[in-house]
Amino acid sequence: MANCEVAVGMFGLHNVYGGDARGYIEAARLADAAGIDQVVFTDHVVMGEHTERYPYGAFPLPPSEPWFEPLTLLAAIAGGTTHIHLATGVLIAPLRPAALLAKICATLDAIAPGRVELGVGTGWQREEYDAVGVDFAQCWTLLDDGVRAMQLLWREAPASFSSKTVNFERVYSTPFPASRGIPIWYGVKPTPRQAQRIAELGAGWIPISTSCDYVREGVACIREAFSAAGRDPASLRVRAHVPTHYDAGGNGDLQRSIDDMGAMVEAGAPVLEFEHHPYIREPAQLADFYARLVEARAAC
Repeated sequence: MANCEVAVGMFGLHNVYGGDARGYIEAARLADAAGIDQVVFTDHVVMGEHTERYPYGAFPLPPSEPWFEPLTLLAAIAGGTTHIHLATGVLIAPLRPAALLAKICATLDAIAPGRVELGVGTGWQREEYDAVGVDFAQCWTLLDDGVRAMQLLWREAPASFSSKTVNFERVYSTPFPASRGIPIWYGVKPTPRQAQRIAELGAGWIPISTSCDYVREGVACIREAFSAAGRDPASLRVRAHVPTHYDAGGNGDLQRSIDDMGAMVEAGAPVLEFEHHPYIREPAQLADFYARLVEARAAC
């Protein structure tokens, strides 16, 4: 295998702590101490009742399931960790005004310099857009305008920007992120249009599928777009979920998933994400879980 990194998806981990959201902070500290590379949080501002509209199969949760705001949790985690990268996958960026999101992310970077990785997408629920007073029909325009505006605010002051959905003239938004930017990862289907979007604005891609063939084909498409845009195709970052396997008793079979790491790296995803819920039932299991992932990374 080539070199790889390991990330842990944090969604649902409060259930391991009896519903206590402070468990996310404790788990992230353990992951940081163990040497895990990234913690990753998903996002829904609200959930509508029509989960049958989920475009990627059966939605796995009822609409009443708690979804904690990712950037708030990452800010709490930032103050208690030193090395681990703080990621979203994905944040529904158009639900947040671009200037405000730029300031939140820059502030998070000030607490954890160089450790913020912003995974973005548009989501799939009209109800979320209605709830915050944003036009769902303009979600892609809002995303593109918002990312461009944020990238400008992270490097220039005063900054001026004009687009269909975001406009400002000679404004100051400081502090800047440590490197005058924050890496943007896109959680999108790897179509030619999306590949162009990533090549123009992004640092990385987050596949929705755990299929190695899907990842391999998507990476090829996006790398081609990088070449066409004059960017080094090898600079594309990819974070993919490792396939989850279960034993006869319905418990997650971590070793089988670890055995899949090599194939996913060879498909073009050097950052490998594991969820907690198939493998962890109580906090006492976390340290061993993280240690096994770090050991597996060493074999990459």
